[in-house]
This record gives sequence, C-alpha cells and structure tokens, in this order.
Amino acid sequence: MKGSSVPAGEGSPAASVATSTSPGLRPPTRRGTELVMLAFAAGLVTLALILVELNQERSLSLRILWLGLAYLGLFGAAHLAVRRWAPYADPVILPCVALLNGLGLVVIHRIDLAFEGVTLPDGTVWDPVAFKQVVWTGIGLVLFAATLKFLSDHRTLARFGYTFGLAGLVALMLPGVLPGFIAPEINGAKIWLRIGPFSIQPGEFAKVLLMVFFAAFLVSKRDLFTVAGRRFLGMDLPRARDLGPLFAAWGVAVAVMVLQKDLGSSLLFFGIVLVLLYVATERAAWVVLGVGMFSGGAVIGWKLFTHVQQRVANWQDPIGRYDILGGGYQIAQSLFGLATGGIGGAGLGAGRPEMIPERNTDFIAAVIGEELGFVGLAAVLLIYMVIALRGLRGAISVRDSFGKLLGGGLAFALCFQVFIIVGGVTNLIPMTGITAPFLSYGGSSLLANYILIALLLRISAAARAPQRAPKPKPQQPAIADQHTVMVERPK
Repeated sequence: MKGSSVPAGEGSPAASVATSTSPGLRPPTRRGTELVMLAFAAGLVTLALILVELNQERSLSLRILWLGLAYLGLFGAAHLAVRRWAPYADPVILPCVALLNGLGLVVIHRIDLAFEGVTLPDGTVWDPVAFKQVVWTGIGLVLFAATLKFLSDHRTLARFGYTFGLAGLVALMLPGVLPGFIAPEINGAKIWLRIGPFSIQPGEFAKVLLMVFFAAFLVSKRDLFTVAGRRFLGMDLPRARDLGPLFAAWGVAVAVMVLQKDLGSSLLFFGIVLVLLYVATERAAWVVLGVGMFSGGAVIGWKLFTHVQQRVANWQDPIGRYDILGGGYQIAQSLFGLATGGIGGAGLGAGRPEMIPERNTDFIAAVIGEELGFVGLAAVLLIYMVIALRGLRGAISVRDSFGKLLGGGLAFALCFQVFIIVGGVTNLIPMTGITAPFLSYGGSSLLANYILIALLLRISAAARAPQRAPKPKPQQPAIADQHTVMVERPK
C-alpha cells in the first residue's frame, strides 16, 4: 500500500495499539468470545443434523449429540491452539470457518443419506464420504495448529519468497505436463495428481505459495511498479519495461488454461496478481491492463480450444443444451434446484440433491440454495464476507508492508474463489469447477484453506498485539556535570 512503510501517525490503528504497552492497558484477547461463538456454531450444526434426520424420517439417537460434541471438541482444540500461540488473533474468523465447515459436513451427510444403498451407473454402490470429510477436517486443523506454532512471525515467510514462488509454480503446472495415468482428466480438467489410492489437487496449495511470493516480490520491487509512464485517459500507464512481471503472470494463467483446461484456476491466479498489484501501487492502470490482457487471452482460448467453446456455449444457453450427455445438463439442473428452493428453501433433508450433478463438490452451493433457499445461501455468502472483512481489517492494521499485502491477498483469494464458484452455479459466469472453501468435499481444499486461515490469524495477531516498549537506554551525564578528579602525577 502507498505509504505503508511510513511510521504510523497519531490516531492510526498501529499507533493506537502501540500506545497500549503499559501494564493494565493491554488490549483484551477476546478468546472467551471466540469460545462462546464456537459453542454456538456447534449448536447450530447439531440442530441442522437433527433437522436432516427428521426430514428423512429417521429415528433420533444419541449419536447426533455425540457428533455435535465431537465437532465442538475438534474446534475447541483449535481454539486452544489459537489461545496458546496467537492469543491476540481475531476472535471472529475461526468461529465463522467452523460454521461453514459444519454446514458443509451437514450437507455432505444429507447427500449420503439420499444415496444410501444406491447403485451408481458404473455398477458400484455409493460410498458415504461424510466421515472422510471429518477426517480431512481433523488433519486440516492439525496443519492449522502447526502453522500457528512454527510460524511465530509472518515476516519470516518473506525471506523464502522466491523459494515459495518456484514451488507454487511447479505445483500449479505439474498436473498439466504429467501423463494421464498420474494426472487424469476429470470432468474435462487436469488438476489432480493420483498416487495410488490417494488424489491431491496441488493447485490448492499453489495459491497460498504464490501469494507469499507475490507479496514478498512486490515489497522488494515496489519502486519498479510505482514509476509512472505516459498518461492516457486520465490514467498513468506503467512504463513498457516494467510490464515484464504482468506478462509473466498472464503467460502462466494462459498456460494453465491451455494445459489443464481449467479456466477457474487461471482466473483465480491472475485475479490475485492484479489485486496485489493494485494494493501495492494504488494505480488502477494495472487492473485495466490486466483485465484487458486476460480478456484477450480468454478470447484466443475460446477461438482455439473446443473445451473453452463448450463452456461458453453452456453458459449462454444451458437450457437449450439440456442433455445428460451434453454440456448444459449440469448448469440446468443447478438452476432447477435453485428455482425449487425459492426464497425460503425446501428445508434441510427435504430437497432432491441427487438430481444435481457433482452435488458434494462443484455444485454444493446449488444444494444449499435448494434446501435453505435464497435466504440460506445469502447467509452463507455473508459468513464468507465476514471472514474476508476481518482478514482485511487485520491486513490494514498490521505494521509491515509484507503483512499488508499478504493479508489482503489471502482475504481476496477466499472471497474471489467464492465469487467464481457461486457465479458459475448461478450461471452468472461460465462454470469453472472450483470448490467452495470449507463447504465442498475434498481434502486438498480443506488443508490448503486451513493454512490460509492460520496465516490470516497470524497477521491479525501481529496487528492486535501490543508493541513491547523499548528498553530505556542508560543516559550518560553531561560533561559539565561530571565530577572533577584530581590526578596526581607520580614522582
């Protein structure tokens, strides 16, 4: 941000925190508030499980209560990790994440009930995945706690910015260049690596690694991007020799779209680069140039590649292309589900999620819209917005430029990912296949996003923690005040 390296003046957030250094004036940690909100989230999740069971005409048992207590215990352990290693972290972010994760578990369990004992077209019986999601949640929270424990200062990441950048680039491009038996094409996209019985989506981790690199790079090369070139239409355009990083990011985004056939990852990657450039320079010219470059690349991709043409055709006329074997079937079924839900929804457990393809991954937002209606889906989007706003609040208040850029990029990435997936489900933009953070089934998404949340909490803890008062230096008395000492010369 412009002027972020200047010491905070009186009245700024950093200054207000810096003044609270004397004993008795330390800001409250709000960990008790966080624990109360986590208990409230656990209660809502338990109530949602009860509603699902009742609407499915199943008998209630103590198993639901134990599930709710286990859920509270899982996030209670995460709360203890925050209390121990990041006591001044934002108290709202973790409960919101817990509520989203719990709602995702409820919807996935609801889908499992709908397919219980059903034989799939390939001849296999539906395998319930709710328990697997609980296991991935536990592993994600372990990574969350480990990040808080071993990363005591977010500024340490800046030292390894280029290493993270190289690792992120390799992880992003790897599925597109490996053969099909390791990186299979699933639903038209090559974004998975299959190692034995396990599958991993490296692009989920690449977004975190690349954001660390971009933040470190922009802080170290900030002067390169703030020099103005020619003025055009009221904007100060960058100099031509300064456009190299933007062209490099554009090339990587287009390569992802071509090699992996994944418009969503390329859009997310390039969008993060543009936002970080804007935050670092406060110049809209970078955004305008970037949007123009990406639009041109998308048009070229649409002209050259049939899978891009199919996505655009499905977006333009999903009902006209409504066919189980055709491309418009998924979007059309999603729109039918949202229309069935209406304003208030059919009720948890009372919808028909089995009619929506990819119901527990790409189209889980459509299942929520059908059973909870427009009101419920809007509430979910508001929870995402609260997480993003609290993350941006910590980024604004932190005292170093790297933390500001990294926190802003992490908060934007979460919000932008939700826009891409919900926009595709509602046919606002072409469907891209990105998972909804904390809602969709999948281990890679959960693990990467819990690391992202841990970084946001670390940055917010640095912003809210009181500064240590510098030790007073011993003052030497003035020469005029020194006592005169008579020195006798030895004879």
